[in-house]
Amino acid sequence: MLNKRLSEQDPEVFSLVEKETDRQNQNAEMIASENFASKAVMEAMGSALTNKYAEGLPGKRYYGGCKFVDVVEDLARDRAKTLFGADWVNVQPHSGAQANAAVYLTFMKPGDKLLGFDLSHGGHLTHGSPVNFSGIMYDAHFYGVEKETGRLDMNKIREKAKEVKPRMLSIGASAYTRDFDYEAFRDIADEVGAFLWMDMAHTAGLIAAKLLNDPLPWAHVTTTTTHKTLRGPRGGMILVGRDTENTIGKIAPKSGRVKNWGEVLDGAVFPGTQGGPLMHVIAAKAVAFGEALQPDFKVYQQQVLKNAKAMAGALTEMGYNLVSGGTDNHLLLIDLRNKNITGTTAENILGAAEITVNKNMVPFDTESPFVTSGIRVGAPAMTTRGMKEPEFEYLAKLMDQVLSNPTDEQMHHKTAQEVKALCERFPLYDAVAI
Repeated sequence: MLNKRLSEQDPEVFSLVEKETDRQNQNAEMIASENFASKAVMEAMGSALTNKYAEGLPGKRYYGGCKFVDVVEDLARDRAKTLFGADWVNVQPHSGAQANAAVYLTFMKPGDKLLGFDLSHGGHLTHGSPVNFSGIMYDAHFYGVEKETGRLDMNKIREKAKEVKPRMLSIGASAYTRDFDYEAFRDIADEVGAFLWMDMAHTAGLIAAKLLNDPLPWAHVTTTTTHKTLRGPRGGMILVGRDTENTIGKIAPKSGRVKNWGEVLDGAVFPGTQGGPLMHVIAAKAVAFGEALQPDFKVYQQQVLKNAKAMAGALTEMGYNLVSGGTDNHLLLIDLRNKNITGTTAENILGAAEITVNKNMVPFDTESPFVTSGIRVGAPAMTTRGMKEPEFEYLAKLMDQVLSNPTDEQMHHKTAQEVKALCERFPLYDAVAI
């Protein structure tokens, strides 16, 4: 019925939704930060909850009529606490960047020093990039990977932290293929008197499934998006681990002793950095967390890792240079300089062949961020469709087929037909996914 209403009332928007749904159905979605939400998640996002203003927290709203949305938000928070073993959660941030803004507002003052993972080496935009509010408002310094290995050297990070003496030490990446040693990061943070913050936006699903190291026992605060590997709606979340109150004591006096960091973070979200929460999205988060608490979610995440490793092995055999030599998680970062092709060109020609990737800087890149020397490839979305190792090895072959023939449009068209045939074997959504 909803499809019929939209097609009749606004055929222009309906047509665009239909086209995008067709694109997702027929396309090999290999962008590491993208995934496919379930129909249940999408139904929650399209529900009557979108009509409700609910500024404040459950039981402490600035609007009446919140008795049902209060239950929805409590359900989302409780499920997130169970999923991640957290003591406190805020599910209201509209995005990962909004969650991060609340962390800065809580733990930092303008001009304070931040030590974060360099964006050009695989870090996050909101961890001090000069074009982002985090680099504009704060005195940002960076650590990066080693040129020879493509990996972080904890000894060098320690030396950098001792030199910078940051107010906050941040972890988290958008294009780093290895796991993090949170205990070592915490030891460094304690040594220099810094808060430790982990942004697990990319790897939250793998962490929830206990397939990667868990940051919550070590970080003072953890943020995430709720899509990507977590496979929920687009949004953000902030979490505090169960033992944070005990471990935070030695550095809290710098800003005065705070009894409950969760209460301060709540205020940093609203009214500190945003207004009314999106209750329809919070409901969708609750649905996604419920899905992630099911046994098949871990099976899915295990397959994500298997598929990423299968593709890494296949591409390596074909002579592609993978930064750090492989992957521990859901993504690959491919340095294309030995193939004499830029990231921009690779993104464009693979797109013409119905394979979606994104151009990406590689460590010590010789190209600009608008051109890049690499591409980032991820396994979550096509794993959601049901593909396994043989299909990912086949996708690697199709990618090589295009990248080895960058000007052969006939080859690109042929590959597009092969991609569509593969996708038809793993159907995603009905004609219009609303």
